[in-house]
Amino acid sequence: MSNALLPAGSTRVDPQAAAAPARRRKPLSVRAYTWFRVGALIVVVLALLAPLAWLFASSLKTNVDIYDASKTIVFTPTLENYVNVITRNNYFVYIFNSFWVALVSTVLSLLLGVPAAYAMSRFTMHRSALVVLMARVIPGISLLVPWYYVFSNMRMVGGFTVLILSHMFVALPLIVYIMMSYFDSMPLELEESAQVDGLTPIGAFQKITLPLSVGGMATSGILAFIFSWNNFMFALVLSGAHTKTLPVAIFDFVSYASIDWGGLMAAATVVTVPIMVIALFTQKYIVSGMTAGATKG
Repeated sequence: MSNALLPAGSTRVDPQAAAAPARRRKPLSVRAYTWFRVGALIVVVLALLAPLAWLFASSLKTNVDIYDASKTIVFTPTLENYVNVITRNNYFVYIFNSFWVALVSTVLSLLLGVPAAYAMSRFTMHRSALVVLMARVIPGISLLVPWYYVFSNMRMVGGFTVLILSHMFVALPLIVYIMMSYFDSMPLELEESAQVDGLTPIGAFQKITLPLSVGGMATSGILAFIFSWNNFMFALVLSGAHTKTLPVAIFDFVSYASIDWGGLMAAATVVTVPIMVIALFTQKYIVSGMTAGATKG
């Protein structure tokens, strides 16, 4: 009905507008909690990103600019520190060493840890699981002296083998612990059905359980690789001149009399950026590994 046909003094009322309920404002407590969460999130993000931003900015400064407080934000960037790190200090060799040790230790830990986790999960080997848990909580520094003594007598100190074995000491329990949670969350009926169809227990594990646990293996493998890449303590004691990894090579910029802060920041950036990229693209696997088994039961 048009407004021309309405009685004088009356206005048309839209039925949809009349039926729509009035928007109610959220209570003050809810709005305050929302603003608190946003503020807390901003504070946490700034606390995490500020050191990284300072690290990257310092890597583009000269040592004189780093010590000059007036050039904290406004400065003339230079790539001299990166040229010094990559070309003059032969950092490509250290990058290869870190990648090789991390890759081999992760692969070997997966080959040993996945079957071990499956056995502990399916056969309820509680004592073995307790040993794995103890291996996770034992400080690695408490084993460095015995390791150095044993491996030095075997003339293995300074080689890749001792570095890979030392990194596996932490990577292997980590992989077993995560994979046990994945196997515990998988229904046993899948394997029983496969065995009814003629598969052996090992065949059911290889063709049914193992393909379904690819996400868990990716999660544990990524975490083990990140640990090995960032490890400093084991490599400092057990590596040699030709097997030095990136975290240890950073100390080349620290001398008795002075510290090359620019080169140190550039080297730290070279160590940090690859692992940040890996964590960025694999964050869903990392989060799933941290929460594996949390909803079980």
